[in-house]
Amino acid sequence: MKKAILIIILLVFVIGGFFGFKFYSKYYGNNIKKDGYVLIPHNAGFKQILDSAAKYVDDKESFEAVAKEKDLEKYFKPGRYHFQKGLGNAHLVNMIKAGNQSENSFRIGDFGDVYQMLGKVTKKTELDSLQFVKGLNTIASEKGYNNAEDLKKYFFIDTYNFFWTVTPKEFFNRFNDQYNEFWNAERKAKEQQSGLTRDQIYALASIVYKESGGKKDEMRTIAGLYLNRYRKGMKLQSDPTVIYAINKQTNFQQPIKRVFYKHLSTPSPYNTYANKGIPPGPICVVDKNSVDAVLNAEKNNYIFMCADPARLGYHKFTASAEQHAINAKAYQDWLNSNNIK
Repeated sequence: MKKAILIIILLVFVIGGFFGFKFYSKYYGNNIKKDGYVLIPHNAGFKQILDSAAKYVDDKESFEAVAKEKDLEKYFKPGRYHFQKGLGNAHLVNMIKAGNQSENSFRIGDFGDVYQMLGKVTKKTELDSLQFVKGLNTIASEKGYNNAEDLKKYFFIDTYNFFWTVTPKEFFNRFNDQYNEFWNAERKAKEQQSGLTRDQIYALASIVYKESGGKKDEMRTIAGLYLNRYRKGMKLQSDPTVIYAINKQTNFQQPIKRVFYKHLSTPSPYNTYANKGIPPGPICVVDKNSVDAVLNAEKNNYIFMCADPARLGYHKFTASAEQHAINAKAYQDWLNSNNIK
């Protein structure tokens, strides 16, 4: 009798263990065969969610069963979800229902215009570039600007994190908050002391950024040089403004490695060889260092600068036209000897 009872108890444990294991495996055991990201748009259907998940889950049937039990079809949240090894069906489904999506990394570089920037950025968003442009155009209009391009000064070069489902308004608000934080009382005071408008500061900052190649250690010197030219009523004669003028005409499809005399007459209000004064706006998205360089420009007597072939990425500065001619010839000879056209 005792033996029979022990057998029955053992069977109960075995059967319970079996079903317990099945339950655990179905809901909580690892069901990921490879890591990846599942994209679920706002208008997704249940089948689309299952098809997207199928690339990463090991047991498709158990995932579908748990998804149905938890009413995923009715209660999913759109987003970009990280399916990583170790996660079970219950965790995966709950993650999508709760909207616990993973952020994406966005690099804002020295884009020539906002439209070029959005063409790159929106490759990591649910909305396409046309929808983003339309949204930013509306924001620009609300701020009294002509279009999205006039918002260029709100963006700073850096790496940012956003959700795949980010809207144009959410995207811009991040930069608008950063812009307002950057322009604190101290910087506003220096802006007043500079005698420049904010648009002029950003335009000069973009020239400083391009001329320096983003290197912080020359920025204040370059800013001082261009302010000297501007205040003397001289043309700024910055090669990057010529490159920008050409790029605008070709929609940034014609890379320019070297500026020739034929380029200097390119008709554009941004071409500082053809026009006196500061361009009407920035020729690229800038970083904070370049704006600060204009606000804290080095006091020097430099009028000329030329790339230094002995220190690539850096420049030779001088107040002498004669010395500049020598520096320029040395650089031209270096370009020719390296067949840079």
